[in-house]
Amino acid sequence: MTAAAFWDKIAEKYSKDPIRNVDAYQASLARTKHWLTPDMRVLELGCGTGSTALLLKDDAAEILGTDFSTEMVRIGNAKVADEGATNVRFEVADAGRAAQGQVFDAVMAFNLIHLASNPNAVFDHARSLLPEGGLFISKTPCLGGKWFFKPLIAVLNLIGKAPGKVHFLHSYDLHRLAEQNGFEIVETGQYPPGGVMSYYIVARAV
Repeated sequence: MTAAAFWDKIAEKYSKDPIRNVDAYQASLARTKHWLTPDMRVLELGCGTGSTALLLKDDAAEILGTDFSTEMVRIGNAKVADEGATNVRFEVADAGRAAQGQVFDAVMAFNLIHLASNPNAVFDHARSLLPEGGLFISKTPCLGGKWFFKPLIAVLNLIGKAPGKVHFLHSYDLHRLAEQNGFEIVETGQYPPGGVMSYYIVARAV
């Protein structure tokens, strides 16, 4: 099963699942709101069913969300219609090729980079869509050093309960990827503190 097919299969359930750590989600959402302004054109890579983009709709002029799962995008666009959100839309596209040739003020990627087939390509593509001073905002589970997850993920992949390759990244890997692709880090955070770290970064294009 391809990764896109996996997410298509679980899209309905995914859209109804509660957020696992509401406090951590709200904290990182608040930091994202801090960096956005109402005149910004924003792209979200790996938008899933669009929940985060819709929560940010009042903080940007326009938000385009992309995901390679057709079902995720279908559900996202249904949410847009239900909410009457006129400045949010969702399209099917791979994270390494989404919105090619367009220009954005900010690119977001939440819970995506560790699942991308090529994490470096995500940073590289994000930089290609941003002018100097544009922002790349991401939050990524950093499983580097958590080697006990590897056999579990391998088993889940075998039985079709996981989306494929998972990169066991460290926070310093994200810093390296940002810097080698033309960004400077301007904010970092850990959400939630302790445990399996989801590392939040805001990087500015230079």
